Amino acid sequence: MKNNPFKYSLDNKRYHTLHYSNMRRYGRKIFKAVLECGLTCPNIDGTKGRGGCIFCDGGSGYFTSPGMSVTEQLSSEHRRIAAKHGNNAPVVAYFQANTNTYADTGILRRMYEEAISFPHTTGISIGTRADCLSDEVLDLLSEINSRTDLTVELGMQTMHESTIEIINRCCTHKEFLEGYHSLKKRGIRICLHLINGLPGETSEMMLESAREAARLHPDGIKLQMLHIIRGTQLAGMYAENPFELLTREQYIDIIVRQLEVLPPETVIERITGDGDKSKLIAPMWSADKISVLGGIDKRMAELDTWQGKLY
Repeated sequence: MKNNPFKYSLDNKRYHTLHYSNMRRYGRKIFKAVLECGLTCPNIDGTKGRGGCIFCDGGSGYFTSPGMSVTEQLSSEHRRIAAKHGNNAPVVAYFQANTNTYADTGILRRMYEEAISFPHTTGISIGTRADCLSDEVLDLLSEINSRTDLTVELGMQTMHESTIEIINRCCTHKEFLEGYHSLKKRGIRICLHLINGLPGETSEMMLESAREAARLHPDGIKLQMLHIIRGTQLAGMYAENPFELLTREQYIDIIVRQLEVLPPETVIERITGDGDKSKLIAPMWSADKISVLGGIDKRMAELDTWQGKLY
């Protein structure tokens, strides 16, 4: 690692890990507390489409008790985290399922305020679509951003319109860019999601999406393999007409090439997926997260490469 001009992590990684970023900022490990607030999506309720993106499984399913408040969910999550990391473990309240800016701003304000008020909250992360950022929502997000550490997570997935149509995203790349820049202008931290292995995409197409993400210079990015999950439209498509999926080795190669072109400052918040193993149809190798992570580290060391080397 002698040629690497950057010190990306505390555990000998060659990319800018979230753990390293949090330790520099907070001086301690931070934990995600997952929330599901019963919101829907314009690609589910018919406003823009029906059924959602083909890989959508209708929410995280993390909390099975309907009607749990944000505080109740955070309390449950904190008990889980505290059992392993102590009662003072700080959390990021993660509004994960569906589109968490897709509601009346009064409803959104109550959700966000409740999360901020939780004693152990150090920040909030809001998963949403780039086409669900009205001026009123942006004003609210700006206010929240002035009071806590806010990240807005946007599903870019790919830059290619042909793929966007296949996955039924119902949000063009142009619309995505408009939403992205509206957040950037407000000084709000953004984390992008990219999915490798989408139907019909070549490795060069995936690399082009990474280059496009690099051009946008996001604060964070999540990279993952496409999971075929039981009960999704994608699972039906795969059963009817199986398409070629990336092998573990191909995925590792693509990840390494993507990391090389990403800005060194961009935090890699995820580099492989955490799909529900009980519902995972394919690829089964993706369930062995430790092996994938180790494979990425090994390949980067073999090539003596690092995040941002070709940026």
